[in-house]
Amino acid sequence: MSSSSSRRRTSHTTPRRAAGIALAGVAALIATAVQSGAASASPAQAPHSGKINPAHVAVKLTPSQRAELIRDADGAKARTAKDLGLGAQEKLVVKDVVKDADGTLHTRYERTYAGLPVLGGDLVVDTARSGQTERVLKATDATVKVASLTPKVSKATAEKQAVRRAEALGSKASADQSSRTVIWAASGKPVLAYETVIGGLQDDGTPNQLHVITDASTGKELFRYQGIETGVGNTQYSGQVPLTTTLSGSTYTLNDGSRGGHKTYNLNHGTSGTGTLFSQSSDTWGNGTTSNAATAGADAHYGAAVTWDFYKNTFGRSGIRNDGRAAYSRVHYGNSYVNAFWDDSCFCMTYGDGSGNADPLTSLDVAGHEMSHGVTSNTAGLNYSGESGGLNEATSDIFGTGVEFYANNSTDVGDYLIGEKIDINGDGTPLRYMDKPSKDGASADYWSSGVGNKDVHYSSGVANHFFYLLSEGSGAKVINGVSYNSPTSDGLPVTGIGRDKALQIWYRALTTKFTSTTNYAAARTGTLAAAGELYGTSSAEYKAVQDAWAAVSVGSRSGGGGGGTTFENSSDVQIPDYPGSAVTSSITVSGRSGNAPSNLQVSVDIVHTWSGDLQIDLVAPDGSTYRLKNSAYDPTPDVHATYTVNASSETANGTWKLRVQDLGAQDTGYIDDWKLTFP
Repeated sequence: MSSSSSRRRTSHTTPRRAAGIALAGVAALIATAVQSGAASASPAQAPHSGKINPAHVAVKLTPSQRAELIRDADGAKARTAKDLGLGAQEKLVVKDVVKDADGTLHTRYERTYAGLPVLGGDLVVDTARSGQTERVLKATDATVKVASLTPKVSKATAEKQAVRRAEALGSKASADQSSRTVIWAASGKPVLAYETVIGGLQDDGTPNQLHVITDASTGKELFRYQGIETGVGNTQYSGQVPLTTTLSGSTYTLNDGSRGGHKTYNLNHGTSGTGTLFSQSSDTWGNGTTSNAATAGADAHYGAAVTWDFYKNTFGRSGIRNDGRAAYSRVHYGNSYVNAFWDDSCFCMTYGDGSGNADPLTSLDVAGHEMSHGVTSNTAGLNYSGESGGLNEATSDIFGTGVEFYANNSTDVGDYLIGEKIDINGDGTPLRYMDKPSKDGASADYWSSGVGNKDVHYSSGVANHFFYLLSEGSGAKVINGVSYNSPTSDGLPVTGIGRDKALQIWYRALTTKFTSTTNYAAARTGTLAAAGELYGTSSAEYKAVQDAWAAVSVGSRSGGGGGGTTFENSSDVQIPDYPGSAVTSSITVSGRSGNAPSNLQVSVDIVHTWSGDLQIDLVAPDGSTYRLKNSAYDPTPDVHATYTVNASSETANGTWKLRVQDLGAQDTGYIDDWKLTFP
């Protein structure tokens, strides 16, 4: 890459958290940037491998207890901001608090600067019972400061540009556009910007919430993402199920008072408003077919109830916001609408009736998927684009799958297939496969530098595959009558730890380790930290997380995996921007005999906002160098790769170095981790 500071580039890696969630056009039905202050595994060890360390389990808080913790954090937020070294114009806004059994608090904040929201400025502060700050996880490490708060581009100009962008992407209306002035910090140096939200409808009838971020000084589009996020579901396959309703006088309503007051409404083919609450004189709802409008209402009401119970009984979470309050459901949206979506703005789930209004998308994995989008929005807030968007979608697939298994419904048994009951393709195939995502023809089995450029419904395949491998392991097997055969990128086997443990690890990472800009490398870091806290860093569970990520090309195997020996350095080394000097990170190899192998594996994890800037070498103990990566034009962030080096002429023992130099201006980063594996 040229070292010229005048190069052009676009920021298409880390948006702000999404506002809502849907199924994206049928083919895609359900279809980063920098992770600063990356989480590290706790040194505390579990008493026995295979058992959760009770000290690191989140306690079940009542709504009033949670509210009190939030009030306490809010009262101390000014002091916290000072302790964190934030600037005079920066303020914290408390979003959520998670409390562990040992008294550790994980407080999630958003940030403002001069009263403006900082998109990409979110962070998590872990505080011990003693009050000592243990770690801080930030969505960005950049100093939040802008030269001027006076825009050079008018808000009207930004709105017109955003409307044109929405129209180019198929939006049918632009009357609902609105703009607000923000600080955009999610991709590099913070700048004054406008966030414009375009309403109306997308080309398939899904509500539109296109967020466009425009530089307020130059008018350049910095980022865009769709705020309505998409999901997948089954239709009318739950059989006869119990429903919790409310009787008032002689009228029953689909109002679940035992689960936060969840209500289910009939839109009657409308596309706006709440609709009409389902009510009738009998407490028997629907007849199992579309001839009765209440059938879809019963499916949605049941799915919401099971999802509520899954989160409560599996993780101790009380509702989507963990505040004991329910969302609500709307069914019969539009005409022949083959989709379903979660929308933060109404805090509700909405379901279409499918092609010809014959197959409402209202069942367990739909409800689980859609409500989980709400959980993600109210915890990590994973941005709905790039790698973080893939993680957002995968989180909904993962927990939707958990809901389906949790229900233990004999009519719709648990599986690792997404949308297997819908048959939208008309050929009897699922929409997605967690054991081998590429079987859908578009999803990624493994991580690659360009995976974040895929639609989020397909980049999610990396995390879905990881979760399957972590739960069930690789190879051929039959689960609940379904055959699976999961491959690995390195050809080495993975032994699963069971779905229950895998869910606990993912949930803890989501709620205490992930931020809005978390990418796949940071997800690996976060899940390892979660596994270390729950089961211990020397446990089989911790090693399985390492191996499952390595099997999808994110990071390296655990030491000794596949019969080899791994040496690692996980200390961060900052990489200065051009024209800075090269930096090195060292690993001392000992206990080996003879020379290094002809297939020495060098695994590199580097966080950097423009990977093409980087030139990377392996330096042997005698000073010989092996080029791993040349600098070249590549705007994608980060380097997560394993290189094979013929080092057979080198003595194995001694100090090996990873040498990295930034050869292009404007971007920075750091060596996060690297490993040498001797097969």
